Amino acid sequence: MTEAGDEWPPTLLWATLVVAAGLVWSGIAPFDRLTWYLEIFPIAIVFPLMYATARRHPLTPLLYVLIAFHALILVLGAHYTYARVPLGFWAQDLLDLSRNNYDRIAHVAQGFIPAIAVREVFKRWSPVKSGPWLAFMTVATCLAISASYEFVEWWVAIAAGVAAEDFLATQGDVWDTQWDMFLATLGAIAAIATLSGAHDRAIAKLAAR
Repeated sequence: MTEAGDEWPPTLLWATLVVAAGLVWSGIAPFDRLTWYLEIFPIAIVFPLMYATARRHPLTPLLYVLIAFHALILVLGAHYTYARVPLGFWAQDLLDLSRNNYDRIAHVAQGFIPAIAVREVFKRWSPVKSGPWLAFMTVATCLAISASYEFVEWWVAIAAGVAAEDFLATQGDVWDTQWDMFLATLGAIAAIATLSGAHDRAIAKLAAR
């Protein structure tokens, strides 16, 4: 059994097409061009990395789909800025919320999707393959990723000054950074609680090829 192959994984190709279409739409007259570049930057890093490793170490189709979904969340936020996404205003009116909470959804996803990616790395390429330690290390790593992203936002804010407000999307909430990390942690826990079984089956199926 081998993970290597001569062709790109079909799910990766479909994911790329969908995300590329989203990027094209998102890049047409975004609210703020600098914010757009900042928000899509993770996509510009992750997708080339997936292609660089896809033939020798393909990821599970489940993970490719989740990464594509996360990328679409990013491109939508990049187009409008997170504080102005219409979906967030709709939820704000429907639920009588005090702010546009689209960025809250994005930070739940920032824990949920990376949790499956981290879990896959641990299960396939580390000694930590199952049990409570796998769950703990996955959640702890996702929290570390979220905290690191908050560092990046902080540094951008220092470099760009008021121009970073659309990127930060704090909307006047002094606890926004804490909320972001907390929601990412909840997202990671939710991913482990709901997708571990399906993820294990996807990894087993990939290993059997």
